[in-house]
Amino acid sequence: MSTSARPDVVRDWAESGIASLTGRPDGPPLIPPGRAATVARERTAWIADVTGGAVQLDGARMLAERAAFTGHRRGGATSAGGSCRLLPTADGWAAVSCARPDDPLLLGALVGADVGDDPWPAVEAWLREHTGADLAERADLLGVAAGPVTPAHAPAPLRPPAPRPVDGLLVVDFSALWAGPLCAHVLGLAGARVIKVETPSRPDGARRGNPDFYRLLHGGHEAVTLDPALPHERAALAALVAAADIVIEASRPRALAGFGLHADEFVATGGTWISITAHGRASNRIGFGDDIAAAAGLVARDGDGPMFVGDAIADPLTGLTAAALAMSTPGDGDGVLWDISMSATVAATLDGAETAAAQAYRRGHEWYVDTATGTAQIETPQPRAPRGDVAEPGRDTAAVLAELGSAR
Repeated sequence: MSTSARPDVVRDWAESGIASLTGRPDGPPLIPPGRAATVARERTAWIADVTGGAVQLDGARMLAERAAFTGHRRGGATSAGGSCRLLPTADGWAAVSCARPDDPLLLGALVGADVGDDPWPAVEAWLREHTGADLAERADLLGVAAGPVTPAHAPAPLRPPAPRPVDGLLVVDFSALWAGPLCAHVLGLAGARVIKVETPSRPDGARRGNPDFYRLLHGGHEAVTLDPALPHERAALAALVAAADIVIEASRPRALAGFGLHADEFVATGGTWISITAHGRASNRIGFGDDIAAAAGLVARDGDGPMFVGDAIADPLTGLTAAALAMSTPGDGDGVLWDISMSATVAATLDGAETAAAQAYRRGHEWYVDTATGTAQIETPQPRAPRGDVAEPGRDTAAVLAELGSAR
């Protein structure tokens, strides 16, 4: 997964669109630390090789493409999407998300107060009197997406072994939001058949988001809705998984185990199981793209403190990594469980790449930065054109079950 020429890390950041999403709202764009944009480009270059050039993507630009649809802009210590904040603690800084309808109630439980519809004043006051460790312990207990901003520990990145084509393989996608669906999207572009699975009570929350971005990730995929609480639909769900070559899921292991689906049993039959979690399958912590990236250490800084890098950057970076891993095989014919921690995926890009000295400057209405290979314009997020239709929840349930020989 390396390129023959030494990568220009600063240029990759500038061209990705991420730098334009990083910094104070009234300040210049900032070049983030680390090499996430370069890693993303390496991922898609590897995917292009595996597909013989049939899938040509720019991983760096994909890190910022949601903002191209939503119009998100840099917000400094408030995430581009507005649902996460960087706040001082008694011993440092922390990232706290309030993205779900019940999060104000959970944050009230975190701080032990009735916070109403605006939890932020009470959360800020509580954090100033508590350490990052205090926050981590209570967030884990309550299921709050939050964590202290810690010094980066760069684990060894997950690297795909021998490549394999996925053209014609069946992908069953249980994931939601961005990381898992991006993995499924890339596999679909490479020729895999993708079936998205939702339950009646929990359709993908991203369906309520920007429709064009949702279509980008899900266009051309089939959609099945099954209720595992009903015995015959639970059996149909098991049959669908048994027919799959690749399963993608982005929940804590106990969730699908509660449906009677077990990764180890699937892998034992030779399948590939992609498990995407905030902090690894052994952790009970939850998280979203912004708080995960910041807690992993991917933040920009100025004299006033840390700032978010990009827009939920942990999601697309993880999705591209997951796609590359899914398009590989251990080489011995056995199945494989890929335990993909979003936080570890981010942290692995913080390997000391020197970017702090790169300062943006303005020429007219545009921003530029000097890089190892010359001057680069700091680009804004660019969209890709969606293709294919988007299936409503459950549109293909009857057809898929008929194909499997199951009756609903």
